[in-house]
Amino acid sequence: MPSQLDTIAEAVSAKVGAGRYNLWFAGRARFVPTGGAVAVVAKSRHTQDWLQHTFGAAVRDAVAEVCGPNVAVQWGVDDEGASGEAAAKPASEPQVPAAAVQRDIFGEPAAPPKPKAKRADSDEAALSRPLAGQRTGRRWKSLTEFVVGQCNRVAHASAMSVVEEPGMGANPLVIHGPVGTGKTHLLEGAFAGLKRQSDQRPCYVTAEEFTTRFVQASRLGKMSAFRRQFRDCSALLLDDLHFLAKKTATQEEFLHTFDALVADGRQVIVTTDCHPRLADELMPELVDRLLGGAVWGLMPPDPDTRLEILRKKATGSQPMIPDAVLKALAGSLRGNVRELEGAVNSVRHYAKVTGRPADMQTAREALGDLLRHAVRTVSVKDVDAAVCSVLRLSGGALQSKSRAWTVTHPRMVAIYLCRKHTAATYGEISKHFGAKTHSTAVAAEKKVRALLDASASIAIGDRDWPVRELVDRVERELQR
Repeated sequence: MPSQLDTIAEAVSAKVGAGRYNLWFAGRARFVPTGGAVAVVAKSRHTQDWLQHTFGAAVRDAVAEVCGPNVAVQWGVDDEGASGEAAAKPASEPQVPAAAVQRDIFGEPAAPPKPKAKRADSDEAALSRPLAGQRTGRRWKSLTEFVVGQCNRVAHASAMSVVEEPGMGANPLVIHGPVGTGKTHLLEGAFAGLKRQSDQRPCYVTAEEFTTRFVQASRLGKMSAFRRQFRDCSALLLDDLHFLAKKTATQEEFLHTFDALVADGRQVIVTTDCHPRLADELMPELVDRLLGGAVWGLMPPDPDTRLEILRKKATGSQPMIPDAVLKALAGSLRGNVRELEGAVNSVRHYAKVTGRPADMQTAREALGDLLRHAVRTVSVKDVDAAVCSVLRLSGGALQSKSRAWTVTHPRMVAIYLCRKHTAATYGEISKHFGAKTHSTAVAAEKKVRALLDASASIAIGDRDWPVRELVDRVERELQR
């Protein structure tokens, strides 16, 4: 019998298409033999109505192919998924008596349905849980623990100014940068500083938690309580704004919350993975609001900052790692803060298990793979030279005023790689390549990102280069 039910499922999938089957049937409905019929049992009344209206004919045709034309199709709802309605109760046909379902359509005893695990948490309970910033026991990072360097100095100073004078400076404050550069640390530090002030009621939330609570409040009809939760605070700190990409309804709700807070002079701080101008999947109105405040970027740490991070992570535990080893690692490793912390932990652990001192030889053995794959520190000039070398362009070609594709396309790729591999700002990159404003670099990076996502090619001279292949070749050239 199970094989026959699998056959029905495969036939339905073939009728409606695998993609639509996986979206609407898999995990949402199951096929159950009920005497001389097959019941399609959905998890909710809404799902059952949608399946019956949209795929009813396809399901009937599939059941007729597998079981014969005389086998009927019934539609029902699971007991738990119907909020108290009868299990598998047909929408337009009488409910099948219990005695009629003792044997399935293939003449075999019908197996009782497996008990479904109850949800660990209801929407009501989840909505009433305290926010991350209201939970006790969590240790929040402090701004005094943040290692300041050229790569993050302005963003750190802005976070400090928010704590000292919330709502009086740039509002909103937007902090963006790649993974592991300290965005969440700055946000947590600002929250902890505001929380210590008796007249402040800051609210810290991740974009994921904001979305979850918005969806639950919409389902339960408790939007008023949801809005009070986020609009009665003295400051709103939202982490990972890019999580809201493509979630139009949630973005609109956040936009209204944003406007309400800023209009009252209350501080808003958000973190995101890229500059708002590059966030194509955010609403233009939201991007416009974000650009109305201060937007500061964080870059991967420079050598001096890496050394300070390594020293900070290496203090307080045994075995002690000599400063000479830390200096060597700072010069070799070019990763983010988490990678540097992982390097310290690896060296210390390897020294413990081998019973050896945490010297340079131990560090090389513990971090062999990491050191082999580390990319050396590069500058804007290095990227310029690497692009010219790969494409056989003359030195200084990318700094010319030419608008020919042989120059503009390579220059666009070079700007993208400068943002990826150097700590240079948009203004510094634009100045190097002869542009008048930083918007040229912003547009170029955005264009190359789109080409990479689309696996597209660009014309350079008499050849079409796949953008991903060109980027890979230039990066290999940078590693030499």
